[in-house]
Amino acid sequence: MWDACEESRLADRILEEDPWLRPHADGLRSRLRHIRLRFASLAGGNGHLADLATAHHTFGLHRRGADWVFREWAPNATAVYLIGDFSGWQALAENALQRLTADGLWELRLAGGRLQHGDLYRLHIQWAGGQGERIPAYARRVVQDPHTLIFNAQVWEPPELHRWRHPLPEAAGALLVYEAHVGMAQEREGVGTYHEFAAHILPRIAAAGYNTIQLMAVQEHPYYGSFGYQVSNFFAPSSRFGTPEDLKALVDRAHAAGLRVVMDLVHSHAVANEVEGLSRFDGTPYQYFHDGPRGRHHAWDSRCFDYARSEVLAFLLSNCRYWLEEFHFDGFRFDGVTSMLYLDHGLGKAFTSYADYFGANVDEDAVAYLALANHLVHHLNPAAVTIAEDISGLPGLAAPLSRGGLGFDYRFAMGIADQWIRLAKDVRDEDWPMSGIWYELTNRRADEQSISYAESHDQALVGDQTLMFRLAGAAIYDHMGIHDPDLRVARAMALHNLIRLVTLATAGHGYLNFMGNEFGHPEWIDFPREGNQWSYHYARRQWRLVDDPQLKYRQLAAFDRAMLALAREHRLFEEAWPRLVFEHNEDKVLAFARAGLLFVFNFHPDRSLADYRLPYRPGAYRMIFTSDDPSFGGHARLAPLQTHFTLQDPGADQHAGGSWLSLYLPSRCALVLAPE
Repeated sequence: MWDACEESRLADRILEEDPWLRPHADGLRSRLRHIRLRFASLAGGNGHLADLATAHHTFGLHRRGADWVFREWAPNATAVYLIGDFSGWQALAENALQRLTADGLWELRLAGGRLQHGDLYRLHIQWAGGQGERIPAYARRVVQDPHTLIFNAQVWEPPELHRWRHPLPEAAGALLVYEAHVGMAQEREGVGTYHEFAAHILPRIAAAGYNTIQLMAVQEHPYYGSFGYQVSNFFAPSSRFGTPEDLKALVDRAHAAGLRVVMDLVHSHAVANEVEGLSRFDGTPYQYFHDGPRGRHHAWDSRCFDYARSEVLAFLLSNCRYWLEEFHFDGFRFDGVTSMLYLDHGLGKAFTSYADYFGANVDEDAVAYLALANHLVHHLNPAAVTIAEDISGLPGLAAPLSRGGLGFDYRFAMGIADQWIRLAKDVRDEDWPMSGIWYELTNRRADEQSISYAESHDQALVGDQTLMFRLAGAAIYDHMGIHDPDLRVARAMALHNLIRLVTLATAGHGYLNFMGNEFGHPEWIDFPREGNQWSYHYARRQWRLVDDPQLKYRQLAAFDRAMLALAREHRLFEEAWPRLVFEHNEDKVLAFARAGLLFVFNFHPDRSLADYRLPYRPGAYRMIFTSDDPSFGGHARLAPLQTHFTLQDPGADQHAGGSWLSLYLPSRCALVLAPE
């Protein structure tokens, strides 16, 4: 971490790189100073945070020799008891924790035979004016009774622990991320398991050409329908999918297949539940969270962490370390970063001015925590990946700490998916703006790495629709046979492929797809709830659709696979920026160059363009890829592997060498040319 002298140099360097920040120089320097001072107050004598991030080794239930030791932090408690199967669920004096420190460290030592593997337990906590049962904050295993639906912590000491067999895979170029949810990855109606995912879904992901899995809903959450974003037990992998050993086996098997596994980490808020979660854990609303209105996220009905409190930072930083070391995750996608950064959580804000990134609305303690978390993660594993989910566009979020940023490796380009949904929903095909599309696809900071996507899980949830479902409408139910010429499905498939290819080809440093969307999975995601009679019908993936050679889903999957192979083979992301070659709004033509390839798109719904001139440098260019290939559901209007020669024209664009290409551009079609 930088010192005071380096801090000033960093600020000057950032201002040189981005002059638009100069009016906010004081705010920028304040941010850097706050991070430096926070780090200095927490780092040990060795100058890093690893010593602080060991709370999970101190707190919770641990075997110490032949005995058990349990510790908890509860500063407002007047008495704490360990209760469970072993005590008949009674608060007995012999199981009372002893208060060791004035700041709330409690401890209990039990003979080894008192607790057995599989025993259920909780805490009974008393405080002035009240009492309640709580699941320990550092519980590593939490299970739900299938009949009473009650959650309890569980002693986890299996006879055989998982033995790691495969090392973490080395980074292999740009991230090609497959966003997945274990519980809904299976076809049957029900909750999928870690074992099923490892056996049946991992091979699909690897075969599709992705190199990274972003695994959702790992941390335990009481309400399945929250998609895993209302976390109650931060150190416990969700038991509804299997055991901790099953999760370790999944990660190990992914590594064997060359897949990195990035975990969705929710440190932006916590579930408001009191028995299952951290809310009012010791009787106060402010132990882990802010007191008063600031401690509640009213849009999400959840609790907001107090990132200024050192015990909270120890809890969250230890959580980062725990998942890296105990489960060998390859990094994290930090959820809800925008909500963390701003006191108003960024709700209803457009973030159109740099002034939005500084001032009284910014939670500098949260900013400092994110910088500290990135510092720790990369100290523990320099190859680890951290991704920020932020819609605000905060400058420096994905810039290295060594350059005064917050240290994320990547940020999501979240506006792109919103653009595609908006165009598909509200704008006629013939009115799609090529310049607007190009702007949104390439609107990113030059000094930060980003990951683009056409749609993520957000667009697939009830209340929205996947792109394929929105484009095809009801025709998706009856007209997906490969010999069915339905025009609505033909349009939907053509646009689905074009949208994906142009998003991938312009992406900064990586690309993401949500599970099943690569083959146009129909309908939406709806978890079991009272409104759908607790049905699992829409909380699953229908893999039989893509496996059926008589259905067009297979063609969409083939396009996605070929598109990723094209990007890998030509090292597309090694050149960070595409170069605009040509755009014509009326013709709906967009052309750009990247990594030696020329990408040409005709988005027009019905106008095929013959002998279309594009200014380009002299040479011979072979068409190596086209969305019009019949194997992708196209109409075979272009001859495969045809070669195009540039023609000289003194009146052509002199910057292109006075030459141009004459191309046939079928409607709703993309082609990729490579120099011979």
